[in-house]
Amino acid sequence: MSVSLSHDRRGSDRSFRAESEFPVSAETLSEWHFRPGALDRLLPPWQDVRVVRDAGPMRVGAETELSVPIGPIRRLWKARIEEAVPGERFVDVQLSGPFGAWRHEHRFEPVPGVTEPSSRLVDEVRYRMPLAPLGDLGAALAARDLDRLFRWRHWRTGMDLRRHRELDSTSRRRVVVTGSSGLIGRQLVAFLRTGGHEVRTLVRRDPDREQGEFRWNPDAGSIDASVFEGVDTVVHLAGAGIADQRWTDDRMKLIRDSRIRSTRLLAESLAELESRPSVLLSASAPGYYGHREETVDDTSPPGEGWLSEVSVDWERAADPARAAGIRVVHPRIGIVLTPRGGALAKMLPPFRMGAGGRVGDGRQGMSWIGLDDLLGSLLKGIVDEGMEGAFNATAPNPVSQMEFAGTLARVLHRPSFMPLPAFAAKAVFGRMAEPLLLEGVRAMPSTLIERGFRFEAPVLEDCLEMLLNGTPPPAV
Repeated sequence: MSVSLSHDRRGSDRSFRAESEFPVSAETLSEWHFRPGALDRLLPPWQDVRVVRDAGPMRVGAETELSVPIGPIRRLWKARIEEAVPGERFVDVQLSGPFGAWRHEHRFEPVPGVTEPSSRLVDEVRYRMPLAPLGDLGAALAARDLDRLFRWRHWRTGMDLRRHRELDSTSRRRVVVTGSSGLIGRQLVAFLRTGGHEVRTLVRRDPDREQGEFRWNPDAGSIDASVFEGVDTVVHLAGAGIADQRWTDDRMKLIRDSRIRSTRLLAESLAELESRPSVLLSASAPGYYGHREETVDDTSPPGEGWLSEVSVDWERAADPARAAGIRVVHPRIGIVLTPRGGALAKMLPPFRMGAGGRVGDGRQGMSWIGLDDLLGSLLKGIVDEGMEGAFNATAPNPVSQMEFAGTLARVLHRPSFMPLPAFAAKAVFGRMAEPLLLEGVRAMPSTLIERGFRFEAPVLEDCLEMLLNGTPPPAV
């Protein structure tokens, strides 16, 4: 995908333009940007930008607040929508923030003289550096960051549109999602909503019905069954974080119970409905296979150990839905790569200091997947009626831990020679060290490959370059 980038300057006033074409109508391109979730999809993964307040649906006067990193400090960026014309354009302006002034116009233009749907996305930014002309010292850095940001944003937009076009160009679903505030769930909700699907979420707190929230409490066995009215898809991602705290007996019980109880509650509730959804996509993990030296695929039997036992029981907890005739799909979700959380976020600080390296003997397998490829694989599991049972939601190129460490260090331009011996890992991380750090498995996504799923970033180095440096991977 080619993105045209240009800069101009008149005194302290600067301008930037990014332009690219997409094989969709201007209306489709505009709808994607106007829907809830577009902001989440367009936040750059390599920057720790936090949404303080999301204005929701696009409309004149809507205000958004972001917390953005400026070197070692954070700055609040407030912006307001000044113009919003569906199918054509919208304009946001900075109310306060890191720039002296900022006006950003997004335009969606039809490409004339072509028979197939085609449109042009044009981003025009007019800005001034803070404290101009003294602030102009940082202008070169700002221009470089704009190039990287908008090249990536146009690529992300194109990839999402392509994914929806490939997988669900005609169907619009009503989806219930659990775990919507988590690392995967938040982005899945945004991905589905920008694709035109209606999303409802199950939450434990007091629900905001205007945001499509409904109450449930798996510990008490309660759920607001009205959430399922007219729903054709349920996605279950909820469960206590497996690596958030050291493992004690109580923590391990919580990890197990939070998965099995919630899955059983959902499955039994769905089975009792008169009008049932067509599919339940209920998460699982490659821990199902235990520690293996050989490569496994979706047909491999379960392994040994506590994680394998939990995964087996986790999948079995969905049996009531299966028995009721609902298509049940279990994505065994590998190590999800994003700098915003999870394993990669924990690795980055030591690796950026040059203190990363081999863990144990380094030969243990790492079945990884980029966050956006995971979202695509979940949508594939939802819409492809030929997918049933478990599939590995992993990239097609698993690596050893030593290979992962070397690749991450290379992308960060850091050395990778600080080993973490097994005894040290056990001393620092306790009972979780063995199954999470010193053991592993190479799990191939055989079903996804057989069903023709297209990975955006199937190679680890390309995936990390995109996530950490904003470099789009080679076209696939």
